[in-house]
Amino acid sequence: MNTKADFDMGTTLAADKDWWRGAVIYQIYPRSFQDSNGDGIGDLNGITSRLPYVASLGVDAIWISPFFTSPMKDFGYDVSDYCGVDPMFGTLSDFDAMVETAHSLGVRVMIDLVLSHTSDQHPWFVESRANRDNPKSDWFVWAEPKDDGTPPNNWLSIFGGSAWQWDARREQYYLHNFLVEQPDLNFHCPAVQDALLDVVRFWLDRGVDGFRLDTINFYVHDQELRSNPALPKEQRDATIAPSVNPYNHQLHVYSKNRPENLTFLERFRAVLDEYDATTAVGEVGEAQRGLEIMGEYTAGDDRVHMCYSFEFLSGTAPTAERFAKVLHDVDKHVSDGWACWAFSNHDVVRHASRWNLSDPAKRALCTLLLSLRGSVCLYQGEELGLNEADVAFEDLQDPYGVEFWPEFKGRDGCRTPMVWEASNQNAGFTSATPWLPISTEHLHAAAGVQEHDPAALLHHYRKALNFRRTHPALIKGAHEKVTATGSVLHFTRTHGDQTIYCAFNLSDDVVSHDMPDGNWVTIGAELGSTQPGIDGKLHLGAWQVSLSLKT
Repeated sequence: MNTKADFDMGTTLAADKDWWRGAVIYQIYPRSFQDSNGDGIGDLNGITSRLPYVASLGVDAIWISPFFTSPMKDFGYDVSDYCGVDPMFGTLSDFDAMVETAHSLGVRVMIDLVLSHTSDQHPWFVESRANRDNPKSDWFVWAEPKDDGTPPNNWLSIFGGSAWQWDARREQYYLHNFLVEQPDLNFHCPAVQDALLDVVRFWLDRGVDGFRLDTINFYVHDQELRSNPALPKEQRDATIAPSVNPYNHQLHVYSKNRPENLTFLERFRAVLDEYDATTAVGEVGEAQRGLEIMGEYTAGDDRVHMCYSFEFLSGTAPTAERFAKVLHDVDKHVSDGWACWAFSNHDVVRHASRWNLSDPAKRALCTLLLSLRGSVCLYQGEELGLNEADVAFEDLQDPYGVEFWPEFKGRDGCRTPMVWEASNQNAGFTSATPWLPISTEHLHAAAGVQEHDPAALLHHYRKALNFRRTHPALIKGAHEKVTATGSVLHFTRTHGDQTIYCAFNLSDDVVSHDMPDGNWVTIGAELGSTQPGIDGKLHLGAWQVSLSLKT
């Protein structure tokens, strides 16, 4: 079995400062990847022990969701110490060992940074809320009540209800776009920006290669605290928040998406540019203007390198028409930037379930994802074809699910532990009771089972990653003539003198499709790529692909 180290040995890691452009990043949710000490919770040493498996996939980097010191009200996205490792995950020494191991395998390391807010137990907030006169009194977003004692405006929290919480110590409200326990930092305070950039330097000095920036468009709020306008019912979109959440009733022009955010992103990028070959990918949490914001945030060379929004993380069916529309919108809004694509992550229903995919559909969409212009994030277990686990209410851990149950079951179904083997009920993840129950339906899809089946989806992912890695047009090339012809999505990818024609039948029907003019040689047979018939047309079976090289 080839590993990533066979292709990119450690000494070449710093060679390409643009390695991120077209890179494939494997997201690890540390609580659920591998437990090394028998407490039922995944940890850093567990990740280190499984890095040879990750490297064998052929990915360029890993993205590790938060492992910082935290009271875990939102499972690490409520940080109480940006420069510390929570004891449940290990120590800083464990982190250093993990980075060293990853680099030795040719895999770069990106970590999740949650800069928009902290935990209410962070020392910064503890000091800030003590009174109105302390040195950090303006480090968070504090506001006077209206004359009638109600919150200063109508801003809503993604987790439900008002985004303002009364604090008796200061007799003021503080802003929390998420949980009450996650107060928002005040980016209008220069000292806050300076402190956060010091955090960035801390982790870069420890050898990380980049960051995933949580809720990148939430950093800055409107200083005038103007109320958000109502959003007409026909324009509401449940991509970011479930349909039962009143958050969808507003156009969030003042509580997030502020133009002043660009100034901070330029400061952030300047820090990254002090180090060799570093990068950042931002999460744009926005239902109405996601691609526009992606274009603004990634334009030029002085903001973030790449961003992702939620177009392909939604429940909208993955039709040829849908893909073509999104890619055309990207060309319109992100022509000077760079997109990062994902079908699954730790916040959404796994796409195998969300789109009700057959095995051929999973394979075709894997090949499609790895053929798109942009970088790619894969979520742990996606390569095994895992579906969404059914977690009973009494087993729920996610406060989001508890709040909106049963109409919205939260995010636990995509966060259940990774399945490594089918020989025991804990799937090789832990020797104890896991923090979330392991789906018995997942056991037959365990990595160990698929390793021994040459026809398994795991091997298709490896082949598709290898195919992408050996064709520069798919990594950094332009795409042209993105078109939906019936159920067939087709486009060309071009880089230098290499042009690849890609056609995907995104349906259960058998269809015929005309090849473009020119001399083409079919490639990608290992991915099920089919060649034209004697009539010169492509005859594509259900969820079949065709990849051709121009000669």
